[in-house]
Amino acid sequence: MQTLYIDPSCYKTPRDLHAALKVMLRLPDWYGMNADALYDCLSERRDPVHLWIASPAEGEVARALSAVCAVVLDLGGKVTQFF
Repeated sequence: MQTLYIDPSCYKTPRDLHAALKVMLRLPDWYGMNADALYDCLSERRDPVHLWIASPAEGEVARALSAVCAVVLDLGGKVTQFF
């Protein structure tokens, strides 16, 4: 299981969050920077993802992170919140 530590306060926009996920997960260049594209990319992998979320998210980043968490859980991963 690949573990990612996310601090939503570091991201100003959903695109910033997805850009960070692209790097952390080593997603392909064609990654569409949204939850549907994340699902497509992660569903091709054998190992699920475990997200550790360090703080609450706000606004559009909160909505994007919620969608990311749903993708991770749908694909058999885990989400842990520290707050």
